[in-house]
Amino acid sequence: MRLDVVTIFPEYLDPLNVSLVGKARARGQLNVHVHDLREWTYDRHNTVDDTPYGGGPGMVMKTEPWGDALDSALADGYETGSHGPVLVVPTPSGRPFTQELAVELSERPWLVFAPARYEGIDRRVIDEYATRMPVYEVSIGDYVLAGGEAAVLVVTEAVARLLPGVLGNAESHRDDSFAPGAMANLLEGPVYTKPPQWRGREIPDVLVSGHHGKIARWRRDEALRRTAANRPDLIERCDASAFDKKDREMLSILGWQPDPGGRFWRRPEAVEE
Repeated sequence: MRLDVVTIFPEYLDPLNVSLVGKARARGQLNVHVHDLREWTYDRHNTVDDTPYGGGPGMVMKTEPWGDALDSALADGYETGSHGPVLVVPTPSGRPFTQELAVELSERPWLVFAPARYEGIDRRVIDEYATRMPVYEVSIGDYVLAGGEAAVLVVTEAVARLLPGVLGNAESHRDDSFAPGAMANLLEGPVYTKPPQWRGREIPDVLVSGHHGKIARWRRDEALRRTAANRPDLIERCDASAFDKKDREMLSILGWQPDPGGRFWRRPEAVEE
């Protein structure tokens, strides 16, 4: 996969040289190119922004530097044999970035990131490149950051670990929280490793029982507990058929019950508890 990032803060992308992403780059599984947007400015102040039409606070990133920078990145990619680019624009007004979207992007051969600063990029830039390639406007959460570079790191990390050969165990990501295709999209439960006792705290007996069925059930129950506590909306969205008899027993203990429409809901007194 090829990855291009156009930014006014290239140093912000230094984490792409470490951890799984850095190893993927070293092995040639991820071909990363970071471009300084200011290289495509033509005034002595390297200006990349201007006041917004219509008035209002803040500044808007200009069309010319972005157009020239993206044209250059695309030309370089095509000249070196890359194909099928998509433009990824991190923005609080984009669609939520989910594991399902990470999987979708991991199947693309070439991602071009346009992280904005200030009040965003002049809309004409996005509209222009939407005529040339698919555009993904994505949000990593319901909050506002100073710029989109942090979102680039988040998306890249989520996507890169899905590429063939990046994870040591090819099956590792299949049990992830939010993994597409799961019967019920639950958060992962707690995990433990050696030593068996630490500061007076022991690991659950079931994990050293050797009984794989009981271990699987325990992990499922803990996933239900954590999801009910931290992300009840995930349970509310699941069809009741996604839960087996044991799941239903645990959900009942946690204060949930199915409604006639096939969805689970939590009793008000259970929420208060």
